[in-house]
Amino acid sequence: MPRRVAPPSLADAIYRQLKEDIFEFRLLPGDRFSEGDVAERMAASRTPVRQALYRLQREGQVQVHFRSGWQVSPLDFERFEELYDLRTVLELEAVRRLCLRPEFEQNQTLLQLGRTWLVQPEQRLHDGKAVSLLDEQFHCLLVDAGGNREMARVHQQVTEQIRILRRLDFTQRPRITATYDEHGRILGAILARHCEEAQLLLRTHIEESKAEVRTITLHMLHSARQKVPATQAERDDLGSTATTDNNKPAVQHSSS
Repeated sequence: MPRRVAPPSLADAIYRQLKEDIFEFRLLPGDRFSEGDVAERMAASRTPVRQALYRLQREGQVQVHFRSGWQVSPLDFERFEELYDLRTVLELEAVRRLCLRPEFEQNQTLLQLGRTWLVQPEQRLHDGKAVSLLDEQFHCLLVDAGGNREMARVHQQVTEQIRILRRLDFTQRPRITATYDEHGRILGAILARHCEEAQLLLRTHIEESKAEVRTITLHMLHSARQKVPATQAERDDLGSTATTDNNKPAVQHSSS
C-alpha cells in the first residue's frame, strides 16, 4: 500500500511565508515584531508561530530578545565573508579529492551535473529561482562527491546560512549566463583531472558571485528603505517597516 505523504503543517506554512518575506526584503534586517503580530496576521495560534520562529532562529534568520520579542537578524557582512571563506575551503578540497581519483572511477554525480550544465545555450534555463536552486545543488553535490560526509554536513550548514544573499546572484540575466559558462568550465577541468585549473576557476567563480550579491543586497536594502517613512527615533539604522499594498509581510511589526 503506498505511503501517504503528510500535508504541510501550519507551522511549515508560517515558516515559508516569513522566510519569503525576509528573502524578498518585505521584512528588513533589524525589523522587530512579536509572536502575537505573526499570529494575528496569519490567523493562527501562537504555538505554530513559535515553532516557525524557532526554526528560522536555528537558521540564523531571526533573533529572539527577552522582553522585546523577535527581530529579523541584521545583515553582518563580515560574518558572510567568513562563511564564504569556509565554503571556498570546503569546495576547493572537494575538487582536489575528485581530481585525484583514477580516471576509470567516473563519478556518477559529475556525469549528472554535466547533463545539467554542459548543455547548448538554447537548452539553458532562464528563470532565476530555478537556476538558483540548481546552482546550490551544483556546489553541494560537488562536496558530496568528494566523499567526506563531515565536510558535506558543514558545507550544507554554510549553504543554508548564506542562501539569503546568494540567491540574489540570479536576479540578473547576465549572471545566469555566466553561471552556466563557469560551471561548465569547472566541470570540464575536473573531468580532465586538471586540479589547479579547476580550483582556480572555482575560486574565481565564488569570488565574483560574492561581490555581485553584496552589491545587489545593498541596492535592494536602499530601495526598500526609501519606500518606508521612518524617523531615527523610531527605528535604529537597520530597522524599518516594509509593507506594500500588493506584498504585505506576514507580520505587522512594532518599532524598535
